[in-house]
Amino acid sequence: MVNSLLSYFKTGPARPLLSDPVAIHRLYLRKRWSIWLSLIAGYAFFYTCRLGLAVTKKPLLDEGVMTTFQMGIVGSVMLYVYALGKFVNGMCSDHANIRRFMSWALLLSALLNIAFGFTHLFVGFVILWGLNGWFQSIGSAPSVVSICQWFSNKERGTRYGIWAGAHNLGEGMTFIFVAWLVGHFGWRAGFVGPGLICTVVALVLYQTLGDRPQTYGLPHVADYRNDHSAGPPPTESTTVLQKRVFRSPWVWILALSCAFMYVARYAINNWAILFLQETKHYPLTEAGFVMGAYPVMGFIGAAASGWMSDKFFGSRRNLPTLLYGVLQTGGMVLLFVTPPGHRWLDVVAMGLFGFGVGGLIVFLAGLIAVDVMPKAAAGTVKGLIGMFAYVGAGTQDWVSGFLLDSHKTMVAGKAVYDFAPAFYFWIAASGLSVVLAATAWNVKPSE
Repeated sequence: MVNSLLSYFKTGPARPLLSDPVAIHRLYLRKRWSIWLSLIAGYAFFYTCRLGLAVTKKPLLDEGVMTTFQMGIVGSVMLYVYALGKFVNGMCSDHANIRRFMSWALLLSALLNIAFGFTHLFVGFVILWGLNGWFQSIGSAPSVVSICQWFSNKERGTRYGIWAGAHNLGEGMTFIFVAWLVGHFGWRAGFVGPGLICTVVALVLYQTLGDRPQTYGLPHVADYRNDHSAGPPPTESTTVLQKRVFRSPWVWILALSCAFMYVARYAINNWAILFLQETKHYPLTEAGFVMGAYPVMGFIGAAASGWMSDKFFGSRRNLPTLLYGVLQTGGMVLLFVTPPGHRWLDVVAMGLFGFGVGGLIVFLAGLIAVDVMPKAAAGTVKGLIGMFAYVGAGTQDWVSGFLLDSHKTMVAGKAVYDFAPAFYFWIAASGLSVVLAATAWNVKPSE
């Protein structure tokens, strides 16, 4: 049974190359558009099944369902499992049929969200959210593998950047639409609603995603686009190329930089709505509006990053990475120091942070390392960096929960949370990420 399951998800055999250039062009054009748009939409909806806990923290606290420390534990379990899954499933993605692998992952994540919405026990929350982390980990690496399979070196940065912005669309849908659901129907709707929607999306993805080009009788994308700017396609096996990834010091440095960046990213993802409600006294829907600036500007930052680095920096990512890092750190500082009652300054701070983190997700969470490593091992690159990123994110969640819980005071029988220690931790991590990224200034691409 295990062998049958592995065979089902494995990439198909290469078909004989089509002889008609017109047929090759038409099929390539149709599949590239279908796959790319499906990756954008699919990855966006993955996030709606990942961030429900971030939106529902205040209702969960108010109803006594969980404490901040317990929510930190649930979030950390999910992210630690996600980190391990990123590594394992990233390596699997290099060998997988992306259409089947990614669509089934979203379907199972959706079903776990629905189950989470009907759970009452803390241990149930931990188990279901942990399992959700495993299937959520299958969203990113397969997308990157598919982009590398269907788009060549000179166009990959632009396509990757726009795809990477899809997570901002998902975050926007979560912070605005899911917040509306929770505000009107209670915290359980924040999980059941996205679960039902993503069940439908997963079925659509099963029809619109695709396997690698060679399984359709198409040539390698570098040959199709006549783009060998990073050298000829490697002749070594995928397993040999994967081993090269682990021997590269740049991949490990970028992975560590990404881990610290994800501390900052998931600090805002998972705690900013609670911060806005507790410290700046926003109601949930208005906090969701302020948070909405983050994914909107994040999408713009991500979409602009790859295009900008391709067009103006010769596909070099070093200076843009530094600029984005400064914006991310600056936005977080502004959010922290702005006093209550200045909504538009909070919106600006969220926008700066979102724009900065949008570009950094493109560069640090994959594109720089994918550029400098063989593209046939892109899933392994993405998986290794993703594992580091989400170990950072998961550690952030329980550390942040501990800092908040240990610095709360009781006033008239109500808990009041001091976010200052947590913000110092988040800002320091963001700055350290920028410093580490700068050490990889002169890395060069390969095919």
